[in-house]
This record gives sequence, C-alpha cells and structure tokens, in this order.
Amino acid sequence: MFAITSAAFAQGEEIPSRHTCNGEQLSPPLEWTGAPEGTRSFVLIVDDPDAPDPDAPKTVWVHWLLYNLPPDTSSLAEGASSSNLPAGALELDNDGHTVGYTGPCPPIGRHRYYHRIYAMDSLLPDLGRNASRADLEAAMDGHVLGMAELMGTYPAGRSGDR
Repeated sequence: MFAITSAAFAQGEEIPSRHTCNGEQLSPPLEWTGAPEGTRSFVLIVDDPDAPDPDAPKTVWVHWLLYNLPPDTSSLAEGASSSNLPAGALELDNDGHTVGYTGPCPPIGRHRYYHRIYAMDSLLPDLGRNASRADLEAAMDGHVLGMAELMGTYPAGRSGDR
C-alpha cells in the first residue's frame, strides 16, 4: 500500500509550530513507502483547502509544489529546500509567490494541511519558473500511478516556539 508519513505528526494531528510561520518554517520530514510498480518520479503537493476561514473556505492555498523527485527517493528530510533536494527535483512557486515550502499560517480557525505524494509513470517536462499548480496538474494528467496523503492541522493564533 502506498503511504506517506511524518515523524513530526501523525495523520489528523497538529503540525508542530516549528514547521509553521510561528516557528522556523521548516518543511516537516516526510517518508513514503509502497510506491506502485513502474514509478519513474514523484510529485509532492502541500495545500490548505480551508483558506482563509474553515467555516467559509474560498480558495485552496498551495504551500509547496515539488516534482520530478527521482524514483529511488523515499523521503525528504526536515527543512528540505532547493539547496538539498535530490538531483533532478524541481519546485514551483507556492501561493505566497516564493519557491519552496511555506508553513501553515492560518488567519482564523483550525486549518487542514494535506501532504500528497503522487507516483508518476514518467518524468514531467520542465514546466518553467512561471508554471502554476494547474500547469503541474495538467502535465500529471494520465501519468499518475498512485497517490498517498497525510493530513495535519494547525490553528490560528498559536504562539511559536522560536
């Protein structure tokens, strides 16, 4: 079974503040197992479907877009960034208009943060610096062998542990 986990939080649990805007904004450590046979690359999408208010969501906020992770990759260390990603991995701008991971920072309520890893049957083309999530998903269309998901939560107004 294809699965994704984190040593920092379990399914449905609160994401530690060190991985949020109240802390160090480090990406959480992630590990995946059971990739489908024929996997040639992975795509990671981290998003918040509860923006800006879980009681009246208006948008899905993208926190990280990472693609073309090599097929022998089965984890990302805490604080993964452009400087220490596996060779060949590419990142796109998140909804904060920066490349890389941005942690949870909800303005109101308790939000859900989905970490989805997709097993792909091929490498995706280099989408270029101005590509969007929609562009990434269009390139993924017809190439997804499987998807695994880990959801963590984080509340607004939490003080940090800087």
